[in-house]
Amino acid sequence: MFIDDEPRGVFFLIDNKSFYASCEAIQRGYNPLKVPLVVLSEARNTNGGLILATSPEAKRLFHLTANVSRKRDLPRDPRLQVVPPRMNLYIQRNVQINNIFTRFAAEDDVWPYSIDESILDMTHSWRLFGNSPREVARLIQKTVRQELGLYTTVGIGDNPVQAKIALDVYAKHMHDLIDEIHYETISEKIWTINELTEVWGIGKRTAKHLRRLKIHNMYELAHTNPYLLKQKMGVIGTQLFATAWGVDRSRLSYKPITKSASIGNSQVLPRDYQKQIEIETVIKEIGEQVAARLRHHNKLTKCLSLDIGFSYAATDEDGRDGFHHALSIDPTNNDHEITRQLLFLFRKNWEGQAVRNIAVYSSRLIANTGQQLDLFSSLDRQAKNEKLSYVIDEIHKRFGFTKLVYATSLTKGGTAIERAKLVGGHNGGNSYE
Repeated sequence: MFIDDEPRGVFFLIDNKSFYASCEAIQRGYNPLKVPLVVLSEARNTNGGLILATSPEAKRLFHLTANVSRKRDLPRDPRLQVVPPRMNLYIQRNVQINNIFTRFAAEDDVWPYSIDESILDMTHSWRLFGNSPREVARLIQKTVRQELGLYTTVGIGDNPVQAKIALDVYAKHMHDLIDEIHYETISEKIWTINELTEVWGIGKRTAKHLRRLKIHNMYELAHTNPYLLKQKMGVIGTQLFATAWGVDRSRLSYKPITKSASIGNSQVLPRDYQKQIEIETVIKEIGEQVAARLRHHNKLTKCLSLDIGFSYAATDEDGRDGFHHALSIDPTNNDHEITRQLLFLFRKNWEGQAVRNIAVYSSRLIANTGQQLDLFSSLDRQAKNEKLSYVIDEIHKRFGFTKLVYATSLTKGGTAIERAKLVGGHNGGNSYE
């Protein structure tokens, strides 16, 4: 591969070290690297609570792992602090961090990659702040540390994928939490990686597929026939081959246009739902949310799909983990019509299994250019129902969802009120300033 012809720039991929745990530690006046602290999710959907984040000291002392360890894994040690998540706090800190990044790069060159990672295209600006990209990275780290108390890890590369691998594999082990990969160092930095799953884009299933092709490390991946990889794995094989050579031709400024949009919502239930009336209550709530989002985007849907996931016990007994069915309908964004069709799908396919997951999606969307009337129903009533839906949407927008809810959401199976308090599926948190 003639890498001399590949595009080059200066890219930083910056990670906030143990972000949730660090935010909580700083709020309590602790050094985030020295206090043993974990952020534990609510027990309602995670069989006792899932550890969302661990401080470096908690990892060192108790060998806890975020998103793997659960409440049952916590030691009974008075040194360990266990705190609930506050998603609003983390979102605010993420905004503040990215605002700092825009002091070093143009706003269009700062791309939040996740709530705790960002990509910075420093190609055109790094020379304004130092004599080398690494020196600028240290200045950014220092600025974030001084203003917010957070420690950051930085991967530097000629493109985003090199920066990502430098961040994930090497930077966290360096004394200054910075490392670099460039085309000239591919052989020593990427080809020497023996564990495939350490590399961005290679999960356990992909690594297993590669091993079936007798590819066990990044050196073997880089030196496999790329046409064989494409034949066996499709476009993913081509992308993996490029990653092994540190090649990334993506343009961060490019905004792809999706061919088929959809609007949907889903929920993991707080327990196994076995009663039909409780399951249908949640289906109605989610359907009404999807309808409200359609109206917000001024869209109508011509297709609805319902995903029902069974509980573990029901899956073992039934042999299936759930069912998925779609239905073509006349264009609509009406609450009643959408929930009516969803309940039809559910009643047609449910056979009494305990349910733990529910998802609703609308697709084949079209612009809402006017209300489509049903000639078999009262025209006056249809017009009033249409107007009522938008009035309810406006009340929710101005005063919050919980100020006006359907009575069914107050029943035992209802979840809409509780979900309205969550941010990203977790507790948003109370005031913290």
